[in-house]
Amino acid sequence: MEKQFNTAGPNKPDIHYTLTPSDRINWPELSRLIDGQKYFILHAPRQTGKTSLLLHLMHTLNEEGKYRALYANIEGAQAARSDVASGIATVVSALGRAAEVYWKDPSWSQLAWQELQQATTQGKDSLTSVLQRWSLVSDKPLIIFLDEVDALIGDTLLSLLRQIRAGYAQRPEAFPHSMVLCGIRDVRDYRIHRSDGEIITGGSAFNIKSESIRLGDFTQADVTALLQQHTAATGQIFEPAALEEIWLDTQGQPWLVNALAYQACFRDPTLRERSQPVTLEHMRQAKEALILRRDTHLDQLIERLKEDRVRRVIEPMLQSEELSPDVPDDDRQYCIDLGLIARRDRQLQIANRIYREVLPRELTSILQDSLQGLAEQPWFVRADGRIDMDKLLAAFQQFFRENSESWLQRYSYHEAGPQLLLQAFLQRIVNGGGRIAREYGLGRGRTDLLLQWPLTPQGFTGPMQQVVLELKIQHKGKAATLAAGLEQTARYADQCGAETAHLLIFDRDPAVAWDDKIYREAHQQGGRQISVWGM
Repeated sequence: MEKQFNTAGPNKPDIHYTLTPSDRINWPELSRLIDGQKYFILHAPRQTGKTSLLLHLMHTLNEEGKYRALYANIEGAQAARSDVASGIATVVSALGRAAEVYWKDPSWSQLAWQELQQATTQGKDSLTSVLQRWSLVSDKPLIIFLDEVDALIGDTLLSLLRQIRAGYAQRPEAFPHSMVLCGIRDVRDYRIHRSDGEIITGGSAFNIKSESIRLGDFTQADVTALLQQHTAATGQIFEPAALEEIWLDTQGQPWLVNALAYQACFRDPTLRERSQPVTLEHMRQAKEALILRRDTHLDQLIERLKEDRVRRVIEPMLQSEELSPDVPDDDRQYCIDLGLIARRDRQLQIANRIYREVLPRELTSILQDSLQGLAEQPWFVRADGRIDMDKLLAAFQQFFRENSESWLQRYSYHEAGPQLLLQAFLQRIVNGGGRIAREYGLGRGRTDLLLQWPLTPQGFTGPMQQVVLELKIQHKGKAATLAAGLEQTARYADQCGAETAHLLIFDRDPAVAWDDKIYREAHQQGGRQISVWGM
């Protein structure tokens, strides 16, 4: 059977292209923590390889023979919410089933069932009891990996952490030698809402944690190594530009890397013939298909945007404004832990180009649906096949004047509303055959858009109309905003090789009349003509 790129569940090296999990972490450091009887946290965003790593570590430790290691996924206890008895019983059951599967000896699971039954009748802490009993009868120090810990809710999560803490002092003779709690977030970021309304942080409930280790994304070398496994197995090569595009689109986010490669190599009918190389255009088509398909990974990402603590960080990025000093560091770190943003070159950025594309699209999806007829007529296409940008932006100018106040009130991200409205308007246009590349981020002071429109049947491999649109919010008066905007627009247009450039300035002062906000001017900057549109 031909191996494939994995997009669901733990990697299985016999059927999936796989990077050795332990190569993605500092194994000597991790081994030192385990040998030192440490209890620690391993966390990373969803679908980055946490489970594959934990399973690999369990098998490696068991094969070495020094420890008895066990992995258990306890996500099922989430359904119990704050029903502690039910939730902890589910955790113990998960441990028992895991012991039966991985240790292949039913006596371990029988001990778990016995302790669980006694806890039910005698009011004991069943998790502490099981781990204590196992440790006492084991001929080797016990290592426990608990996965999806932060999926638990309320008093159930609090009880789990406290029962582990209660047995900690008895390690290694009467409690696990070392334990690893794994999830999306670091334990310090757990917000445990008790049934009595009290909120407790995970750090205070689990103060025995010695370290927090974050599993990172693939490096660029990792991405190349993974894709070359496909080349070695099938003979199908990735052209250098395609390899670079995958890296730039994903920044090594493991699920995105695998999903893009799977889309291109296994779902694109033109690439099923393995003698056909994977080109830059193949990868761009794969990215668009991935975004439109909105797999679970991207759905979960979008769901996070509804959280206030995420909005406080992401909205200024969409505006390209500075982050407010009132935004807590915990909110920033939470978004990093989720994988939404990354800190690179001492700056916070949207984590990768695909997320940068997905966020504005999804935040404006309702508006895009309401603009269904916009791209159904060739009203914006000239006889030579080019988009009439003057006609298009004049139409948006009128749309913004008539609809912005009502639409902006519908957005929870209303501060970034002007940028989002324009992108929604343009997205309906390019869905008819073009593309938009987006550049934005904290402190940039503007949003850069590059509209690409194919002019021949060859599509994006042939001649294209390229148009730069620079978006700025007017803060310090028109003159200052215009001067900065013209310089930025000309620089970006030169960088992209665009034939035309437009600067859109949004005046959000409610005291200014619309007749004064709406204007169009022609300016020269660095030998380039730039159309300026006021709104």
